[in-house]
Amino acid sequence: MTVFWRWLRTRPALRRVHLALAARITVAAIVALVAAQLLGLPLPLWAVLTAVIVTQMSVGRSLKATGDYFVGTLGGAIYGGAVAVLIPHESELSLLVVMVIAVAPLALLAAGRPNMNVVPITAIIILLLPGLTHTNPLDSAINRVLEVALGAIIGLLVSFLVLPSSAHRQMRQAAARILDLMARALAALIDGLGHGLDADELHDLQDGIGQGLNDLNTIGGEAERERRARLSSEADTGPLRRTLLRLRHDLVIVGRAASTPLPAAMQARLMPRLDAIARAASGYLRGCSTALLAHGDAPAIDAFEQALAAYEIEVEAVRADGLTRTLPADGAERFFAVGFALEQMHQNLRDLSRVVGEWAKADEE
Repeated sequence: MTVFWRWLRTRPALRRVHLALAARITVAAIVALVAAQLLGLPLPLWAVLTAVIVTQMSVGRSLKATGDYFVGTLGGAIYGGAVAVLIPHESELSLLVVMVIAVAPLALLAAGRPNMNVVPITAIIILLLPGLTHTNPLDSAINRVLEVALGAIIGLLVSFLVLPSSAHRQMRQAAARILDLMARALAALIDGLGHGLDADELHDLQDGIGQGLNDLNTIGGEAERERRARLSSEADTGPLRRTLLRLRHDLVIVGRAASTPLPAAMQARLMPRLDAIARAASGYLRGCSTALLAHGDAPAIDAFEQALAAYEIEVEAVRADGLTRTLPADGAERFFAVGFALEQMHQNLRDLSRVVGEWAKADEE
């Protein structure tokens, strides 16, 4: 029962962002309905749906959803209303012809620009709704734009005022998760140099990082939108995203080398040095993860640099003893690729230290 109670208490903390989004969506829907009824709009449904659609996980995402949805609605209403007014369609056959004229070009536009997928939907509503509500197409188009505008304004205001969620805060959390994944992956990949890793193991280690970086790019775009709108004064997300991407590339190179174990003679000489590098680098990555979440500076990188220097000295000794001359071509390529990846990782970890420091300084300004 103690374990269950501890788990139950931690769920709201773990799902804080999701709970806040649920609260914002609920508030937006209720306020939109009340406002539409007070203003006497004929179909409050569209105001409510718009408010729900534009209320997103972060303020930056809400800004984009609001702009896309309103522009799409306005374009669909203008085009659909013009077609409905200019082309008579009293019969079923003429209605089908008008539907093709209205929907086909807008569907082509939406196919090329997915953020405009509301355009053909709006045109369809403008064409068909007058027959159900007994209004003319022009009034239907105007009401549709007014209803969507009301819902968009309410959804955006709720995103700003009710438990607002910053994309920069989500950026910190996402980057911290990626750094933790990288720390675990690096330790496993370097350990794999001693016994080899098959393709499935390599994919399992790398796939989570790749998906995390995709999510990070999405969140980063939302964070930059907040910065452009002067809603955030935190650091530029570009350097952090680029540094994490370069670190991922370093892991890919090490992973390719780990597909085949090092020769036994080299393992005895190099694996202790590589294990020290893995411990130091993993600890450093986890320290940077903690620093991002705590809005603090990156930890010292000295332990990693010392371990890397010791490895490079041992590599020179291995080469001097002639152990590299007996390697096959592909084995030599993997061996030197490890050294190249570790040196690149050194530069990228130093960049990570600088970027984490920039994010800490941005909080002080």
